[in-house]
Amino acid sequence: MAPPPSSAVSRVITLLLKIVMFAVLLASLVTLITDTATVEINLFLNSEVHFDDVYAYRYMLASIIIGLVYSLLQTGFSLYHLATGNRLIAGDGAFVFDFYGDKVISYVVATGSAAGFGATKDLKALADAAQSDLDDYFDKAYASAGLLLLAFFCSAVLSVFSSYALPKVVNSS
Repeated sequence: MAPPPSSAVSRVITLLLKIVMFAVLLASLVTLITDTATVEINLFLNSEVHFDDVYAYRYMLASIIIGLVYSLLQTGFSLYHLATGNRLIAGDGAFVFDFYGDKVISYVVATGSAAGFGATKDLKALADAAQSDLDDYFDKAYASAGLLLLAFFCSAVLSVFSSYALPKVVNSS
């Protein structure tokens, strides 16, 4: 049996990357929103630290949610295209949407990851200097930022694929 045409293979690879991106973003979301710690202020007073106490982690959350919505939307479009052979958006609009959407999402997810890594590094240094035991809190934040970075890599590859697809469509019309 002959291998499927390259366009069918690239559609399947693109779909798999979108699914992996969605799964990684979902794991990053769960890791981030469960990131809490209890800090002992004195013998009688404790304080609860949540992820949303840090503005950079809020930005991470926003970038994760934006990435999840876009990834879910694109996965639906890809499944429809694979199942029917037709695009949901007529004409060249789908390719243009993929092209610009992939670029924007790549930057949003990358900056969310960078904000998480930067804030975690700085805050961990301050917590270590104050001899606070927040290692688990910061480890979860690093894990969430790392998963977000992995989602960026998926998004960057998808961005490259959409960059190659757009000129082919424009030149063939």
